[in-house]
This record gives sequence, structure tokens and C-alpha cells, in this order.
Amino acid sequence: MIRILLADDENLIRDAVASLLALEDDIEVVAQAASGIEAVAAARKHTPDVAVLDLQMPGLDGVQVAEALATELPSCAVVIVTSHGRPGYLKRSLEAGVRAFLPKTVSSRVLADVVRQVHDGGRYVDPELAAEAIAAGASPLTARESDVLELAAGGAPVEEIATRASLAPGTVRNYLSSAAAKLGAANRHEAVHIARRHGWI
Repeated sequence: MIRILLADDENLIRDAVASLLALEDDIEVVAQAASGIEAVAAARKHTPDVAVLDLQMPGLDGVQVAEALATELPSCAVVIVTSHGRPGYLKRSLEAGVRAFLPKTVSSRVLADVVRQVHDGGRYVDPELAAEAIAAGASPLTARESDVLELAAGGAPVEEIATRASLAPGTVRNYLSSAAAKLGAANRHEAVHIARRHGWI
């Protein structure tokens, strides 16, 4: 029996997936979580074989949960299921040791098969997402430019970004203009939009 942890902050989706997986003879959902923090706690308590995680959750996102599980419960294979299948997210997920990455548009049959595949030591990346990731290439942004752009995404003024990033306001302006130039954006707002679309922030 493959023991599953399901984590998704949308209760209806999580319940529906749990019900569908429960129909499989060799799969048992042993724990559910509505946030990343709950997912890590549930994994510690139930030691599942496979964690099926939503990418975007409150507290910790799916990639951060995967990183925590890689350290604390390396025997647990991680599957990311997302409606945000952007290239940057796929790259981050694979770097965190995620074994499978697929869109929420897949059927329950495909999900069950992927769970079996990763439980047996295999990997699975949705072919369409993989093709998009290859076409998009790597992020042109440095880690610091990404951080500053992420802080700018909420519309914070330069002074606030500088305080939160422990940088001088002039340095923040330089990072923002450098990021905008690399992304071919007219301003920081457009740069945020482009970086988000590719999953780079």
C-alpha cells in the first residue's frame, strides 16, 4: 500500500483528489494538509511514502515543503501538482528534489500512475511543461535581482524594499533597473509581470 500525504489550500480540490485516490486499491491517503506548514507537520507525524503537494500554498509553498522533506524525510517522494506550470517553478521544483511535476488538468488516473511511478523510484514531468521550460531557458536575473523584484511585486516603495532587503535605496534602484533591462521591460511593474509569467520570481 502506497501511503499518501495530500496538501492543497483549496479544500474542495483536496477532498476531491483524496476521494479519487481512495478508489485505487494500492493507494491510501493517510494525511491531508491545507498549508505548507501543516504539510511538513503531517509528514513528520505520518511518514508518508509520497507527498502530493500544491505548488502555491500559504506559509510554505510546495517547493519549500519539498526542501524540508528532502532533509527530514528523504524516503518520501514529492509530486507537485499545480495550476501555475511556469518554467521557473519547474526548475526550482526539480532542484529541490521533486520527483514529479504536473498540471492540475491531468486525470486522476494519470495522477495515480505518477504516484506509483515516483514510489518505484521514477520521475515524471508533464511533457508540455517540460517543452515550455526548455523553450523559456534559464532566468537571466541574479538571485539579488530576483529578491528585489519579488519585494517590488507588492508595489512597495524603494525605501521599504531597501529596508526589507537590508540594502541602500540606490542599490535597490540599480537592481530594479538592471532587472527591467534584462527582461526588456519598460519599468519595474512590467518586469515583475514578465518574471512572474516565466516563474522566475
